[in-house]
Amino acid sequence: MDEFLIYLRLGFDHITDPGGYDHILFVIALCAVYTLQQWRQVLILVTAFTIGHSITLALATLQLIHYKTELIELLIPITILITAIVNFFFQDSKASTNKTSAINQSGRYVLALSFGLIHGMGFSNYLRSLLGREVSITQPLLAFNIGLELGQLVIVGIVLTLTYVVLTIIRSSRLRWTLIVSGIVAGMALSLIVNNEYLGELIK
Repeated sequence: MDEFLIYLRLGFDHITDPGGYDHILFVIALCAVYTLQQWRQVLILVTAFTIGHSITLALATLQLIHYKTELIELLIPITILITAIVNFFFQDSKASTNKTSAINQSGRYVLALSFGLIHGMGFSNYLRSLLGREVSITQPLLAFNIGLELGQLVIVGIVLTLTYVVLTIIRSSRLRWTLIVSGIVAGMALSLIVNNEYLGELIK
C-alpha cells in the first residue's frame, strides 16, 4: 500500500507541477470554453483525455510501443496550441443548433482522446525513469495513472471555479474570457514550440 500511495502522489505531483506546465496548459485549454454549470460535459471530456493517455502510458511503460522522446516533447505543445486555436471557433450550444452543438462537442471528445495518446507517451517518459528496476510495474502504473487523474480534476476544478468568478461576480463576457484564456495558452504553447531543441535540429 505504501508503494501504491507513493506512485499515486508522484502522478498527482507530475501533472500539477508548475515547473512542467505543459500538461496543465492542455487541461486549461480543454476547459476554457466551459462554465461551472457544464461540469458534466467537462467530466466526459477529461475522461476522453484520460482514456487516451492511459492507453499509451501503459503501452509505452510496458515497452510495447517505441518512439522518439524528443518528438513527443515537441508534439505536446503542438497539441496545446491546436486546442487553444480550436477554442477561438467554438460555438456555445445556446448560439448554435442542437446538431451543430453535438458535432462541436463530439469533435472535442475526439480531439481530447487523440491528443491524450500523445500526452500519455510524455507521461511514460517520467514514469519509466522512476520505475528503475521494479520487478512488477502493474501496481505503480495503476497508482501513477490514478494520481494523474486526480491532478487533472484539481486543475479542472480550479479553472471552472475561476471561470465562475469571472463570469458571475466580475461579470465579464464568456466570449471575452474564452479568448483571453485561450490566447494566453496559445502564446505559451507557441513559446514552447519555438524554443524546442528538437525543432531546431529539424529546421537545420
